[in-house]
Amino acid sequence: MSDWEQWQRSWDRQQEWYMPDREERFRAMLDVVEAVAGPEPRILDLACGTGSISDRLLTRLPGAVSVGVDLDPALLTIARGHFASEPRLTLVTADLKDPDWAARLPPDPYDAVLTATALHWLPTDDLLRLYGDLAKLLRPGGVFLNADHTPEPGTPLLNAADLAFQRRRQECERAAGVLDWGDWWAAAGADPLLTEQVAARTAIYGSHADGDVHPAGWHTARLVEAGFREAGVVWRSVSDSLVAAIR
Repeated sequence: MSDWEQWQRSWDRQQEWYMPDREERFRAMLDVVEAVAGPEPRILDLACGTGSISDRLLTRLPGAVSVGVDLDPALLTIARGHFASEPRLTLVTADLKDPDWAARLPPDPYDAVLTATALHWLPTDDLLRLYGDLAKLLRPGGVFLNADHTPEPGTPLLNAADLAFQRRRQECERAAGVLDWGDWWAAAGADPLLTEQVAARTAIYGSHADGDVHPAGWHTARLVEAGFREAGVVWRSVSDSLVAAIR
């Protein structure tokens, strides 16, 4: 493997430490994309990171094309290295908190917008504005899919039991050498390929601080208010869900 392939796989493994069902949610996401948009969709990979969603999309649907957008210079560097010979993916640097972020994108409408474990970083006001932006970017009949943290406030006992179970699993995997978020970023910063980029992302984001987390029903209601015709949950675990909305 090249260095970029190693970093891509390392990122995936670190994310799987937090979400052991990560591949399952990606499969459910792409099932909906293919059902709604067919085998040759034009995709916006929102907050794409290293391009994990696009990687699976382009493998499953060879006729697809994807535009990945993110602000993180380190993760985009890995994505650009990993996809250097892939003409079906275009990578764009933009800040989703900037109301004019979409002006940086290629102008054609999208068949689907996909994102995973990213939008909980946004404050509620920015997220609501973003939902309105996405309704304008999608073609009529297009689909938005968001896999993210959506714990239900009405099930505290179940939430606590699942959290304790996941922590026990994580402790076992950590003993086997799996990197968590902090250790992964420390390793990336120590690699000369990424040292400058990791320093730049630290200047942008500072420490890891989440935005606002909402249950799935909140998201479906806000998406309809933003201009989507319907929205619902197409996959969920105890703490996470995959919300789909049709434009």
